[in-house]
Amino acid sequence: MRRQPSTVYVLHENPDWYPPFAAAFDAEGVPHEPWLLGDGTLDLNAVPPPGVFWSRMSASAHTRGHVHAKDHTRAVLAWLEASGARVVNGRRVLELEVSKIDQLTALEAAGFDVPYTLAVVGSGDLLAAARKLPAPFVSKHNQGGKGLGVKRFDSVEEYAEYLESPGYQPPVDGITLLQEYVRPAEPFITRVELVGGELVYAITADVGRGGFELCPADACAVDDDPPLFALRKDFDHPVIGRYLDFAAAHGIEIAGFEFIESADGRLVTYDVNTNTNYNPDVEATAPRSGPRMIAQFLGRLLEQ
Repeated sequence: MRRQPSTVYVLHENPDWYPPFAAAFDAEGVPHEPWLLGDGTLDLNAVPPPGVFWSRMSASAHTRGHVHAKDHTRAVLAWLEASGARVVNGRRVLELEVSKIDQLTALEAAGFDVPYTLAVVGSGDLLAAARKLPAPFVSKHNQGGKGLGVKRFDSVEEYAEYLESPGYQPPVDGITLLQEYVRPAEPFITRVELVGGELVYAITADVGRGGFELCPADACAVDDDPPLFALRKDFDHPVIGRYLDFAAAHGIEIAGFEFIESADGRLVTYDVNTNTNYNPDVEATAPRSGPRMIAQFLGRLLEQ
């Protein structure tokens, strides 16, 4: 019987984000196939096809109308892992992607400095919780993505007005995070990109102009001059090794870690993005390509 060829299956829900990765797979000669999730039928008695399965499910899937994509992915990953398939960024990693509570508690347990945070379930306690924080403070969704729903408030009164306004966006999972505002020493955050246990590069994102909605992907591109994102050249810091150790401990094989260097001398890690994307402006100047490193990594896994 003819053996079915091995393929990299990319589990995701957003076709707009796939082209840079498809181009990288093609350039590296790695067979690939997108597997769109969000609806459909899963035969739990079937045997997965031969290959490597890379989960790119995004916490922001619901903002594109794919409200069932997260749970569909949970089901598919449970089936794949029970079948012994090789999964990159599997079931445990998905839970980190879709819950900032999961990220922050895991980071703090590993010794990272994270923002002081109150998690509020429902809306009844939001103002009472906000009064426990010094102003300014930040409100964000537990299941977020792209910085959507992240806002700074300079007073509880301003927050109360927002909650009553037409612009208020309730969190999809009912959980709001209220956090201390970490004032950056310089108006940027840093994102460290990791693939397969290696550093790809570090980038900066201009929070002075970009606010909190800092999505680097092609599909999010805006006409900014100078660009919001830039390569952070020659970045060498002990936190890189700590991020690599954290990723290994949690089964994270592809991710971006985001941190702020604060005005009072802290290095505060606030996000683990396991659905990481790569900015075209950065890619044009970087010494190596993020998507190409992913294609090479997954290609090596296929050969194994």
